[in-house]
Amino acid sequence: MPNKRESTGFLIKQRAFLKLYLLTSIEKERWYGMQLLDELKKAFKPYGYIPQHSEIYRALHELMEDGILTRRKVKEDGAKYKEVAVYSIADKEQAKAYKKLVKADLDRGEQLIRKALTDNFS
Repeated sequence: MPNKRESTGFLIKQRAFLKLYLLTSIEKERWYGMQLLDELKKAFKPYGYIPQHSEIYRALHELMEDGILTRRKVKEDGAKYKEVAVYSIADKEQAKAYKKLVKADLDRGEQLIRKALTDNFS
């Protein structure tokens, strides 16, 4: 896992947010990219956020480059030749450490948002 912090901005960066959800989804079961994209779009649609295909794959590729995820090709269910890339956790400790880092940023961001709401809209 890289030593640099992922999200050092005012609020959490979009890619760090996506990586958090990708890791949690992949921890629950094996997923491939389009399933992850569809799941995230469905989950965030009520909030007006639609993750882009390119951002999902950039996040997945960065997690692979960091050694947190692995990818392998498997035949799609019911298909004779079609293969899909399936992602899995390569290093559970690195995944846990990354999620802990993002949680700290989310907690800080939540405090900032609460302060802004209280100071400006009460």
